[in-house]
Amino acid sequence: MNFVQPIRDPEKINSMKEYFKLRNQRNYVMFLIGIGVGLRISDILQLKKEDLLNTHIIIKEKKTRKQKRIRIPPSIRKELIDYAKTLKDGQYAIPSRQGGNKPIDRSTAYRILREAADNCGLEEIGTHTLRKTFGYHFYQQTKDIALLQDLFNHTSPDITMRYIGINQDARDKAMIKYKI
Repeated sequence: MNFVQPIRDPEKINSMKEYFKLRNQRNYVMFLIGIGVGLRISDILQLKKEDLLNTHIIIKEKKTRKQKRIRIPPSIRKELIDYAKTLKDGQYAIPSRQGGNKPIDRSTAYRILREAADNCGLEEIGTHTLRKTFGYHFYQQTKDIALLQDLFNHTSPDITMRYIGINQDARDKAMIKYKI
């Protein structure tokens, strides 16, 4: 299994957004939810039209089985509502093109992200990159590791810091300054 990183550079995030916006609204929304709300890809793929129309997303996390109520940031809410209006009632938010009311699968989500990342010059990208990107930028803006730990259901701040790449940033910075 490859280790993936958050997208740290806001310009690269904008590059990815533009790539998706120009090509596919569904994929753009998947990316937006991932970096804007911080859900796991398995939880994103279970969202339906109605989930995008509320101020909060209420999910039972697939991995932890815990119920979570997460506010949709105002910065992305209008786009999610506009997109939801194009869907049928009860339709999955990230629908498969294979017919029937089914979401895309994780491997398709991975391929979509990989293609965009290759186009935008990003490496170490996978489906978890979305959640890590959310966490990284949430932490940079709030410096509230305890709240982020709670949002991610992590057992310690250290796990959260390592998960979002803050520890890696500190190591990289130290090595750049190191002289012998």
